Amino acid sequence: MIATDHAVAAYLGLAIGDALGSTVEFMTPREIVAKYQVHDQLIGGGWLHLKPGQVTDDTTMALALGESILKQGKVDALAAAQAFDGWMRAKPVDIGNTVRRNLLQFRKTGNPAAPYSDHDAGNGAAMRLLPVALATLGQPEESVRAASRAQAHVTHHCALSDAACECLVMMVQDALRGASKNELLHRHAHPLAARHPEFKFRAVRQQSNPSGYVADTMQAVFQSFFDTDDFRGCLIDVVNRGGDADTTGAIAGMLAGALYGLEAIPKVWLGALDDNILRACEAQTHALLEASNTFLS
Repeated sequence: MIATDHAVAAYLGLAIGDALGSTVEFMTPREIVAKYQVHDQLIGGGWLHLKPGQVTDDTTMALALGESILKQGKVDALAAAQAFDGWMRAKPVDIGNTVRRNLLQFRKTGNPAAPYSDHDAGNGAAMRLLPVALATLGQPEESVRAASRAQAHVTHHCALSDAACECLVMMVQDALRGASKNELLHRHAHPLAARHPEFKFRAVRQQSNPSGYVADTMQAVFQSFFDTDDFRGCLIDVVNRGGDADTTGAIAGMLAGALYGLEAIPKVWLGALDDNILRACEAQTHALLEASNTFLS
């Protein structure tokens, strides 16, 4: 049984974490302390000079992916590539270098899968994957993993990126089915680190100022997610580490929302989030959940 409010909370958590983290993106923890003491409000600003509650590419790419899934009736690589290309043509507020390079390659070749490269181990595919988790609920595990790879490979065709994305999709789906944090830890996070030691997050230094490298991102997210007890604490912990804070915030918010549910999200953060984004996340969540039942039939 899927808790719809937890699915909505996952999408809103992604957007809130993105908006919260964007203010301190590329700052160091020491710089954050000097300027804010503790950064805990959706106030915009940052290097992108955003309005309060405005989001970045993390959320808008997820929404573009979700629209492609609903339009196509499934997770489809070509549809995702076309959606991302349309998103890029609309001049988003921010775009990662790997995303830009491989979308330009798609324009030239029409091939929705970027060439394999171990150097494309960034977090750009992981930040936007929530629609895949929602659309493939109830499908066999291998189908879910294949769908995760299909969207990821448009811009990030890399083993470490694949491993992170598939782990996150499975964690979100299990959280929506009612799994506890401890179950998520032992079913998914620890096995990921066992298969790929780059993702070890216990018995290593706290990941501060995490880069866009997907292993740095996952270490920061997992440390914050597993070592805090509520939605607010998780997001404040992760974004105050600085670095690629909009993406660590988005991924942590997605996981925390799926685990804790809508009631756990501070009302002041919901009220500060861009209203158009809030409505789009809510509407797409319901549409993807409804479509997931259709996809299974």
